[in-house]
Amino acid sequence: MAATQTSPQQQQETRQLFDALNLGDRIEVTHVVAIGPRTWTTLSVGTVVRTERGRHGLHFRRNFDDKVFSDFILLRRDDGELTTVALDEFTTLRRLSTTA
Repeated sequence: MAATQTSPQQQQETRQLFDALNLGDRIEVTHVVAIGPRTWTTLSVGTVVRTERGRHGLHFRRNFDDKVFSDFILLRRDDGELTTVALDEFTTLRRLSTTA
C-alpha cells in the first residue's frame, strides 16, 4: 500500500457511505493526487446532487467484454458550481449533514 493510499478499513467505510448517500446530503470529499514523488490533497465540500456507478473505457486495449466501473458523485458547492468526483483508493468521504 502506498503512503498516500487509504487503508482497507477506510476504503470500506467510504464504500458504505457512498452506498448510503441521499440527494441533499452535505459531504466532504478528501482526495489525494499522487504524481511521481509529489502528492497533493484536495478537499471538496458540497451537497449531493446525484450518485452513480458508471461503466467506462479508461483502460487501453482491454478485452471488449471486460467491464470497468467507477463510482461518481455530483456535488453542488456553496457557490453553486457543480463538480463531479470519482471515487478511488485515494478518496475518503465524510458526511457533514443529512437531508431532513
